[in-house]
Amino acid sequence: MVLLVFVVLILVNFFALHVLKPVEYRLQDALVRAHAVGKIPDPDVMVINVDERSLYEMTKQVGGWPWPRAVYGQLVQGILAQQPLAVVFDINFVDPDLVRPDSDKYFISVVTASNKVFFPMVRLEGADDSKNAPIKDYPAKFGFTAGPGAAPNARVALQFPLPQLAMTGRVGVINYLQDSDGIGRRYYLYYDAYGWHIPSLPARVAQAMGWRVPDQPDLLLNWRGGADSVPHVSFYDVYQDLERRDHQRPADEFSHKVVIIGSTATSLGDLRATPISHLYPGAYIVATAISNLKNGDWMRRPPQWFGPLLALMLVFGVAAFFRWGRGLLFSGGTLLLATPVMIAVAYVLLNHRWLVPVFQPLMFAWLCFISLGLVDYFRERRDRLYTIGLFNRFLDPRVVSDLVKTQRNLLDDKASSCELTVLFSDIRGFTQLSENRTPEEVVSLLNRYFSRQVEVIFKHGGTVDKFIGDCIMAFWGAPVPDPDQARHAVEAALEMAKVLEEFRRDLGDLSGSFDIGIGIHTGPAVVGFMGSENKLDYTAIGDTVNLASRIESQTKGLSRILVSAATRERCGDAFDFADRGSYKVKGREQSVHLYQPVEKQP
Repeated sequence: MVLLVFVVLILVNFFALHVLKPVEYRLQDALVRAHAVGKIPDPDVMVINVDERSLYEMTKQVGGWPWPRAVYGQLVQGILAQQPLAVVFDINFVDPDLVRPDSDKYFISVVTASNKVFFPMVRLEGADDSKNAPIKDYPAKFGFTAGPGAAPNARVALQFPLPQLAMTGRVGVINYLQDSDGIGRRYYLYYDAYGWHIPSLPARVAQAMGWRVPDQPDLLLNWRGGADSVPHVSFYDVYQDLERRDHQRPADEFSHKVVIIGSTATSLGDLRATPISHLYPGAYIVATAISNLKNGDWMRRPPQWFGPLLALMLVFGVAAFFRWGRGLLFSGGTLLLATPVMIAVAYVLLNHRWLVPVFQPLMFAWLCFISLGLVDYFRERRDRLYTIGLFNRFLDPRVVSDLVKTQRNLLDDKASSCELTVLFSDIRGFTQLSENRTPEEVVSLLNRYFSRQVEVIFKHGGTVDKFIGDCIMAFWGAPVPDPDQARHAVEAALEMAKVLEEFRRDLGDLSGSFDIGIGIHTGPAVVGFMGSENKLDYTAIGDTVNLASRIESQTKGLSRILVSAATRERCGDAFDFADRGSYKVKGREQSVHLYQPVEKQP
């Protein structure tokens, strides 16, 4: 049942609810972060960042943010002189500068004169798409393509850069793509709008460079380095150097490189949550996506069925260990060993650009282990309590406690032969007693008597087999082996005789007719649970039991306690024994030699 529940939970989680996916994301992020630290970012994809220092220093020269666009024109002109692969803006130029139109004009003339400069646009999510032109009417140079099932008259709200920049066709969306937990792990290759594919800025750059762009909606980013590892230089430093007559920076600093111009300043708000950092510059994300396309080294995920299949394999493996009786310690130890091994394998696979989901399968495996462990615990507890309740009827509770500590399930023990010492104790004069008392009084008297005698038997380690009317049957040697079983049985018989005397004093006028006979014999017998499937009793059978009963019947008029020669022999010199002769007993051809035990005097 537990296994079936986990199969259902795994399928529902992976294919419907995805309840554990946020946890998987976070743990994978830790693995990705550790992996990225050891990787060197592509030096040919770099960022010129508008950092806090640039904002401060440039304010002294050109005024506060936003800067005149001529500043970017000068920067781009200087970069293009070094023959870069591409110049990519991660800064939006949406509205014209009505105060400084000449600045716009200069900027536009510089950036549109080269086919190496690319600009961002934004898909306005949540805006009224109906107020915009149909997607099919946009020029082909924008690269908008109809996917399968694209709506022919679909309209989409897009925020383009200045018309002169947009009409170059070198534009792409830079919308932030985040997973359900708000973390950006992927980058759009195209934005799907009503079945139409609107390419992203990194995809447009890759297409222009002739790099392969996979036919899929997004890239799983392959991060390299830490939070500030993407090659970058300060906007202010580059701009200042271009202003100098004699340049101090390398003349080929940007040669054959993709140069991204964007902001890293906290005050400009282009910081995003990624596996590397919760405040990761958007320009660095663009740089990572372009680098992945340039090198063809983006990450890959296995098929959707991989995670649930791995989870099912682990869960079935855990269940198999429990079914094979490997135990909680072995199963837990194996799973504990498998956990770091699987995480290590997942880490190694990152070097081969595979991001595999191991944490959800491991979580299901551990949950299954805990669940099966609890089921085993409660089942064992139930069996233990049942065993305790059952054996408390036959044994001293202290003995039962010791049995439980050994973790033996005595209900599983099959009946087997062993040496036992069997004791029968019968009440003399019981018939007369019954005639003079009501049944309720007789039962009450017997219960009081049996309670005292059973306490004696338990005290000496005996097992109470059954009550046969007014007779008690007990034995020693099972279920706990007892090498001194004969001595313990005789000690119990002698104390039972003393308890009888105490009990007789409480009977008053009936004491004279109330007596007992005790017979003891030691020998082989079959002991264990016997009976039907619906009713089992822990009992002993065999000739030893029969002979002990016959010895008890010989006590009348002879002695209150009689033992066989076998019992006398096994008692050694623990007692003195009076020889009571040999007697024929029912069911045996040979005579039985009987002895009366007497406590040794100090």
